[in-house]
Amino acid sequence: MKPNRPVNLDLGTIALPLPAKASILHRVSGVALVVAVAVLLYLFDLSLSGEAGFARAAGLLATTPAKLVIWAVLAALIYHCVAGVKHLLMDIGIGESLQGGITAARITFAVAALLIVLAGVWIW
Repeated sequence: MKPNRPVNLDLGTIALPLPAKASILHRVSGVALVVAVAVLLYLFDLSLSGEAGFARAAGLLATTPAKLVIWAVLAALIYHCVAGVKHLLMDIGIGESLQGGITAARITFAVAALLIVLAGVWIW
């Protein structure tokens, strides 16, 4: 390693390639899903606590902010699944080249965006 090598510690100025952004977003969506599980388990527990709890959970889910939260959870799940398939395909040797990774990232973003829009239409 050269001692006079440039060091750039400002992450905001580093231009990441598209496959790196897709991979980082896959990890972020996984973390978001872990947090979402807690919220969904709370709602599930509330709905099973009795008739009043079920009515309260149903009332909460009928509001616009709750629909936005559910849509965000579905968006994270959809992206995580689509990117997971991309990673599995790359694990078996499909799209391992630089151009293949870029193409796979573009396809991942396009398919996920389409499915996320469809999920939003389904929720509303």
